[in-house]
Amino acid sequence: MNRRLNVAVIGAGYWGPNLARNLRASREWNLAAICDVDIDRARRVADAVGGAPVTADVQSILADPLIDAVAIATPARTHHSIAMAALDAGKHVMAEKPLADTPEHGAEMVQRAAERGLVLMADHTSCYTPAVLKMREVIASGEIGDVLFVDSLRINFGLIQPDVDVFWDLAPHDLSIMDFVLPGGLHATSVSAHGSDPLSSGKSSIGHLAMPLTDGVMAHLHVNWLSPTRTRRMVIGGTRHTLVWDDLNPQQRLSIYDRGVDISSISRATAKDRRAANISYRVGDTRASAFEEREALGSVVAEFAGAIRENRDPRTSGAAGLRVLSILDAAAGSLAAFGAPHPLGHESHRADVAA
Repeated sequence: MNRRLNVAVIGAGYWGPNLARNLRASREWNLAAICDVDIDRARRVADAVGGAPVTADVQSILADPLIDAVAIATPARTHHSIAMAALDAGKHVMAEKPLADTPEHGAEMVQRAAERGLVLMADHTSCYTPAVLKMREVIASGEIGDVLFVDSLRINFGLIQPDVDVFWDLAPHDLSIMDFVLPGGLHATSVSAHGSDPLSSGKSSIGHLAMPLTDGVMAHLHVNWLSPTRTRRMVIGGTRHTLVWDDLNPQQRLSIYDRGVDISSISRATAKDRRAANISYRVGDTRASAFEEREALGSVVAEFAGAIRENRDPRTSGAAGLRVLSILDAAAGSLAAFGAPHPLGHESHRADVAA
């Protein structure tokens, strides 16, 4: 398949214009259509990218045999129905995060794509930034050693969403990064969620997630709509080095610290002697990497095309999207139980993600 692939963007609201712009700029894609229930909005997006056919009828997109794939940028509650219809029509699918509104819907999408031999990709855009790609490479190489913990902080002043809480709005970014960079992906045994609603809006605007992972690692995530400052930072501690990602520091987005605790003497000590064991603190150099600035979404659409052409799973597959979705669903279950740990895989607690 040497020709450009034909793709339609479904949804011309917040994220659709960004997808349309990057698909138009890509050598891999031909922007075949923009679909939105608001046809005037679709026309504005088409005009902004130099022109493209527009329609308000999703079925006309799915019935077009020349269209190879669809990129879904609609509210999460609509992803399942659109994606299932597209897969049944033989179209490859990319959906913005979260993949769906419930784990059951996400699992059905993943299964249907596998049955049809089609690509289902989660648009986890943050995973395609140069710094996060480097994080994945560093951890996979073993440079930081075995991962011990993950601490993530994403806080800012607004934007308070009318339809979802702070977990569903902000946490998918960092959960998708964790899933992308941790060896084997993000596999939590349970999720404990604590939320605060100081505005009495009926949903959490401040939240904390604690997630014991299957390999003994503890992951923690704090999200907040009410902070006067904006922070996007993740710290991943290892037995050899500690990695710090700071998305808002262009001069030092990724740093590797040779600082930590020498646990070798402790691990060799008997249970009786561990209290008396000397703890050795290691303080060494700090290295920061420089990265070329480029829009991550360009790499996203290139990966989507590459997965289709090579008949392989994309780096952020439907399964990755499902793992993130399962964490969000478990967080909702924990919130409903006043912070009690919610095991993964148990009865789902749906989130209201209405448009």
